[in-house]
Amino acid sequence: MDDTNKKFNILIVDDASKNIQVVANILKQEGYQMAFARNGKTALSRAETMPFDLILLDIMMPEMDGYEACERLKKNPETKDIPVIFLTAKTDKESVLKGFGLGAVDYVTKPFNAAELLARVKTHLELKLAKEDLRNSRDQLQELNATKDKFFSIIAHDLRNPFNALISGSDMLVHYFEELEQEQIKEFIEEINLASRQAFNLLGNLLEWARSQTGRILYSPEKISMDEIVQKNKDLLEQNAKEKNIHLANDVEPDTFVYADKDMIATVIRNLMTNALKYTPYGGKVTITSKNAGDFTETWISDTGAGIGKEDMDKLFRIDTKYSTLGTANERGTGLGLILCKEFIKGNHGKIWVKSEVGKGSDFKFTLPKQIQE
Repeated sequence: MDDTNKKFNILIVDDASKNIQVVANILKQEGYQMAFARNGKTALSRAETMPFDLILLDIMMPEMDGYEACERLKKNPETKDIPVIFLTAKTDKESVLKGFGLGAVDYVTKPFNAAELLARVKTHLELKLAKEDLRNSRDQLQELNATKDKFFSIIAHDLRNPFNALISGSDMLVHYFEELEQEQIKEFIEEINLASRQAFNLLGNLLEWARSQTGRILYSPEKISMDEIVQKNKDLLEQNAKEKNIHLANDVEPDTFVYADKDMIATVIRNLMTNALKYTPYGGKVTITSKNAGDFTETWISDTGAGIGKEDMDKLFRIDTKYSTLGTANERGTGLGLILCKEFIKGNHGKIWVKSEVGKGSDFKFTLPKQIQE
């Protein structure tokens, strides 16, 4: 017996318990896991709640026959990819073609021939695995292409912008310093300072992201204080907040701990706080809070900024989309920071999401475990 067969889960549907018993005895010798249903309605319910790899479906059943059950299975996005083999005594051409037309992949005639049944089941399980492998490979390729496109986009465009500002501002100071008023000189220096910060933050995220893609970031979880990490990043970004007269508040309780990689979570906090400050107008407020959530600690960064539309919220954490808007002081962003946050939170066994309303601000929330995760 092939041990890999043990993972396959098959649903057998027949209104005759004797037929179910015969099929189950044949499949049992190959180590397949099985579940049973005596009618189409029960079969649909079980298929929606359990992950089946194959369904063996009788055609002639009361109330809901196999044709209708198959049709409903194929219309449901949750069950449409489960291969269906009809169990039938009807071998006329019209019945067989009708079954294929509704999405069935094969049929086995009654009375059952054990060798034939096993061969057909094995063939379609192998085909399902092959399709899943092909789908996974396609998804991985799409993600790799999206990652490559994102990387070159940042190099070609986003990284160019702050350096253009640096060069133009410094050129003005070099060539026209003697002719410039004190206030003009200050403006150019502020422009250079802002562009330098943008380039530094972007390069930092770019390097962290590149390391995460190549697997060079070591995951070293430990018990860490969320209050301590938030406070250190608050101190780091306090000047950014003062420049926009934003009240930056750390409301995390001192005894709030999580079990995670300290450097990764510090990067997450810094990126989320930076974003909040970027999109909060002058005189606004950014608050960092944590609360108990069972086996996890939930932390969120709230701002009184511009907010995000529903149509854009799904784009925020995706590598294959471009979503970036100017901050309230024309600060530029790439969206890379949020992608990095998602990867780091996921790598620490947590979840991250956003709640936002246009004109009222945003809440970026994430969870982290309190204890070691196996």
